[in-house]
Amino acid sequence: MSQPKVVVTGLGILSAIGNDRPSFWNALCQGRNGFAPIKTIEPNSLRFKVVAQIGDFDPRHYLENKQLEYMDRFAQFALIAAREAFRDANIHDLTDEQRNRFGVVMGSSGGGQGTIDDAFVELYRHHKPRVHPLTIPRVMANAGASHIATDLGITGPCYAVSTACSSANHAIGQGFWLIRSGVIDGAIVGGSEAPLSLGNLKAWEALRVVSPDLCRPFSRDRNGIILGEGAGVLILESLRHARARGAHIYAELAGFGMSADAAHVIQPDSDGAARAMQAALHDAEMCPEDIDYINAHGTGTTVNDLTETVSIRKVFGRHADKLLISSTKSMHGHALGAAGALESVAVALSLQDGLVPPTANFTEADPACDLDVVPNQARRADIRCAVSNSFAFGGLNAVLAFRRWEHERD
Repeated sequence: MSQPKVVVTGLGILSAIGNDRPSFWNALCQGRNGFAPIKTIEPNSLRFKVVAQIGDFDPRHYLENKQLEYMDRFAQFALIAAREAFRDANIHDLTDEQRNRFGVVMGSSGGGQGTIDDAFVELYRHHKPRVHPLTIPRVMANAGASHIATDLGITGPCYAVSTACSSANHAIGQGFWLIRSGVIDGAIVGGSEAPLSLGNLKAWEALRVVSPDLCRPFSRDRNGIILGEGAGVLILESLRHARARGAHIYAELAGFGMSADAAHVIQPDSDGAARAMQAALHDAEMCPEDIDYINAHGTGTTVNDLTETVSIRKVFGRHADKLLISSTKSMHGHALGAAGALESVAVALSLQDGLVPPTANFTEADPACDLDVVPNQARRADIRCAVSNSFAFGGLNAVLAFRRWEHERD
């Protein structure tokens, strides 16, 4: 017997290329990146100068002061994106029973990094004996999920996932499985990250994986990631629940796969990535030939892009030559624990609109990355099924499989 279907009915986003769903999608379709000199840190403090930072963002335009008192920047992003997704899904006036049957699962790699930095400055630079009394509720990685549940009145399962750059995909997959198993009828899922604090950026600087200028995934001259911030949120519902209330459906979330490399804490392994893709296809009851588009992890580092190319060829064989593949990190940056959420929003919109966003900033093909990476210009395509890859430090892989929603079935 086939599994109950789970569908995407709402989308919300905050990113360096757009503070809502329409502006985000417009920027992706135009191949426009959001990379600029960092505004909040002295420029001579870092070797790299460019990040993907959200522009024109004042949290007071969205949230009340009494809320902001308890919230780090990453939690602000999570709640604002969740509110947009909830509005987009046209969900309102939930009964107590309906609130019990909704869940929240959010991912974040670092939690309240800005709050941690502020506390360390007070302790070690200013030699103050105390930190802010709300430091712990601001820092905790579950703060985004908890504020969403409180603000929207969601009383079902609520928790956070922290698996480095796979956090959002793991969170989305967990919400998907909770719905499909019948535990809940709907879920608010995604990820949020605000990693652009000095201490955290210095740590990334030490790894020497950050590009000084542009993120160029799969290009021969690629030279690293561009760190980004933001949040992406999806509303997932069982098809039965979505149909009963006449919801608009963006796409079907059809499968979720996970794996551990069990090889190296920072060096990616093509076998581990391949197992996660295979697991997602199996869970979705898809074969490799069903897939038309892959939103790649595509960080723009030499090793990652090569390893991902190898893993795709292991899974898809000759069909890999027919796949359209792009890395939207080339535009919104690498938002770490939120990356998979931004990319899942992009995939859902791609399936709805029949348009594949490009791999921006592409210069010259790398023979070792011999795939169609949709360089620089978006492409119209008949996309039936798509995969979104996330491969994290620690060797933790999470892959989502989506299917285009055929509205005549609705």
